[in-house]
Amino acid sequence: MSDRATKRRSRTGGRAGAATRRGTAVIEQMPWKPPVNMDRPTEPLSEEGVAAIHDGAMRILEEIGIEFLNHEALGILKKAGCTVSGENVRMGREFVMEWIAKAPSELTLTPRNTDRKITIGGKNLVFGNVSSPPNYWDMALGTKVPGTREMCRNLLKLTQYFNCIHFAGGYPVEPVDVHASVRHLDVLFDKLTVTDKVMHAYSLGKERVEDVMEMVRIAGGLSHEEFDASPRMYTNINSTSPLKHDIPMLDGWMRLARRGQGLVVTPFTLAGAMAPVTMAGAVAQSLAEALCAVVLAQIIRPGCPVAIGTFTSNVDMKSGAPAFGTPEYMRATQMTGQLCRFYNLPMRSSGVCAANVPDGQAMWETSNSLWAAVQSGTNMVYHAAGWLEGGLIASPEKFIMDCEVLQHIQRYMEPEIVATGPDEIAIDAIKSVGNAGHFFGIQHTQDRYATAFYQPFLSDWKNYEGWEAAGGVWTPERAHVMFKEIIASFEEPHMDPDIRAELAAFVERRKQEGGAPTDF
Repeated sequence: MSDRATKRRSRTGGRAGAATRRGTAVIEQMPWKPPVNMDRPTEPLSEEGVAAIHDGAMRILEEIGIEFLNHEALGILKKAGCTVSGENVRMGREFVMEWIAKAPSELTLTPRNTDRKITIGGKNLVFGNVSSPPNYWDMALGTKVPGTREMCRNLLKLTQYFNCIHFAGGYPVEPVDVHASVRHLDVLFDKLTVTDKVMHAYSLGKERVEDVMEMVRIAGGLSHEEFDASPRMYTNINSTSPLKHDIPMLDGWMRLARRGQGLVVTPFTLAGAMAPVTMAGAVAQSLAEALCAVVLAQIIRPGCPVAIGTFTSNVDMKSGAPAFGTPEYMRATQMTGQLCRFYNLPMRSSGVCAANVPDGQAMWETSNSLWAAVQSGTNMVYHAAGWLEGGLIASPEKFIMDCEVLQHIQRYMEPEIVATGPDEIAIDAIKSVGNAGHFFGIQHTQDRYATAFYQPFLSDWKNYEGWEAAGGVWTPERAHVMFKEIIASFEEPHMDPDIRAELAAFVERRKQEGGAPTDF
């Protein structure tokens, strides 16, 4: 290898995240720049439609109620004025609207690398990695297998490497080779050392949540007061649809609320199974399940940062299997976006598909869900890269293919594409060419050709003969080669050695203490 090639490879680590290699070529990626959504949101609902869905959500809360299985939460809600009967909680619409009005319309999350700070709300749009699949698939294996810590670490390296991934969500694949009692300790250590982006905590009981908050605090070199002063991390909880919130998730939700950390509540409502078969009914139920959790958080700490998530899709009525990236999924996401703006709360959605391998179905369903996120005014996109089989498989090839789509969205949002100044209208350039010749060689083109258009890192734009002559490599195969090269050349982001040692000591001590219980 030449000295020049060696120098190129030395610049390709996770810290810079600026390039990788395929063969002898350097593949450039776009810089870290979370998109700002320039477009007006797609709003399929009329004002009357928004009012009808809001009324439906309020009637669910007033007349039917939500089961809160956590006794501490029940006590808080009863004391605040809710009607509590056993585990069922009902609350009036004026009460709901009064409390959710206390939640901010934006939240800013600041990780250990403050340059990776993200704002969720307004027109901001951020993307996160696939989270929580129990299984893994790549082209070398050629089959679905349970996740391991090494697989999880490699997907975290992709999370760090790609600039279009802005936060590290849940475990990108469950490392089932690590015992559940200490899994959170090992994976969070990996997340905090392999990446320097915003962190997530699973709300699965006291020990896991408290451990993760402490590890994030240590990694950031923060005092307890500094950690509590502003959001440094977040959790996402799911309701147990229909109309329930469970014990461990509510426990974590309340713990993070008390310390002012980021909160996202995402009901998992599949129309036709866990919600009404009609999309309006499914969205109304989803909002009711989310809003009551927002109320609980605001009662605990008025003004704590909260976002509403949507996971409303439909099932295949022939098999009962979840379907994603469907027309109904897209409309439900857009409808939820309208209601989130009505409530003045940030919104989370997802990049999802039902495909089993990174094929054409995987990409059209994921693209549908990602563009629905753009159209809906979503602020935070979970599972934006790497998701397969309805969330049961994580794939590095799919991760890289999705990142190409995310870069398309980032480029699409750049304002220079639609600029309309004299240089962009280009009358002089058009005059110089007239009705003969071409624009390739004129100065106007020469001044701009290097940056005028999006340049892919994965797509192959050769014609068929050129593609065939180069080996006829299909997209997932190209992604697999790129995955191997990124992993081989990856460099962890810098962490102060003393902080790393303190983090490792905390993990070891908590392991010695037994970690966390595995039953809830």
